[in-house]
Amino acid sequence: METIYTDARIITRDEVIHGTLIVQNGFIKDIDTFAFKGNNAVNIGGDFLLAGLIEMHTDNLEKNIQPRPGVIWPSILSAAVAHDSQIAGAGITTVFDAVAVGGMRQGNLRAQIFDDCIEAFNRGKSMDIFKADHYLHFRCEVSDSKMGEMLLKHSNRDIRLISLMDHTPGQRQWADLEKWRLYHRDKRWSDDEAETIRQEHQQMQERYSAQHRKLAIGVAAEKNIPLASHDDTSPADIQTALADGISISEFPTTLAAAHEAKNHGMTTIMGAPNAVRGVSHSGNISAVTLAEHDLLDGLSSDYVPSSLLHAAFSLAEKLQKPLHQAVNMVTVNIAEMTGFTDRGELTPGKRADMIQVKLVDGIPIPRKVWKKGLRIA
Repeated sequence: METIYTDARIITRDEVIHGTLIVQNGFIKDIDTFAFKGNNAVNIGGDFLLAGLIEMHTDNLEKNIQPRPGVIWPSILSAAVAHDSQIAGAGITTVFDAVAVGGMRQGNLRAQIFDDCIEAFNRGKSMDIFKADHYLHFRCEVSDSKMGEMLLKHSNRDIRLISLMDHTPGQRQWADLEKWRLYHRDKRWSDDEAETIRQEHQQMQERYSAQHRKLAIGVAAEKNIPLASHDDTSPADIQTALADGISISEFPTTLAAAHEAKNHGMTTIMGAPNAVRGVSHSGNISAVTLAEHDLLDGLSSDYVPSSLLHAAFSLAEKLQKPLHQAVNMVTVNIAEMTGFTDRGELTPGKRADMIQVKLVDGIPIPRKVWKKGLRIA
């Protein structure tokens, strides 16, 4: 079966072409600058046509499981389907769902829902009820006492990405303890309570971090999947990551860490909400600043699915950057980081994962979304 899309501004890896794209049996057959005049073509009406977005680190499912504080949705599968609809509606056709393996708070929601989230994703995929392609991203909190047993329990699952993180206050993302206190201001800790919590977390880090880090690295090596390092703050963090065979720096918090990553061939991703807003929600380095220094390779929607597309167009405008280069940060660059060779760009032979995008008041709006040539949103 062949479908022709014409009068489109087609964003490829290398340029923007005004022309026609042909899809055959779910894959791109041809792209050219000619305007198709027949009646059986899909007229894009001058809108942009770009590859389906690839999201490598989102915890958006959690917002559907707990839509308000204290409210837990009774069916995690139902929450996963709602999450999937938001993902597809945002133009994301491939998503790595970041499931927290451990957490820094006792009795936290992430620990409670861990098993059920994995089961919901597996069940949804087996029943073919998801619109986007979903893959597991295990974000391993190495200082959590339960991380090791949680990881080993599910190490036989189809995990496609592992990230190592350590949210112990006093280092990495929370090197500035005042920012840590501010982020947790809803807890209304006294100074003594905050210090007690900090000491407890530090003790956990000293006891568990090294062994859990080694375990997660071993699982990634056994599965031959990429490893990411979370919240790199110093050149030393990057050197540690390199020694452990890590190839991706997720959300570095300083310019120095990002420079060190680039100098040694690591790729760097930042949060798309950070890029759209121009600031980090936790007070660290701006994604825009990294892009200005040519230190940014990719973006993640993190906690706002719609931010991924918005951020690409926003960076192109803010930095007067060629649009195709900004779009690469949410498509082909992520595909290459995560080992996909069949998607992420509009070129003959690749999957026909596509988005039709219209600019409204400068904001990119997904109008239609296709996965392997079939419309999903």
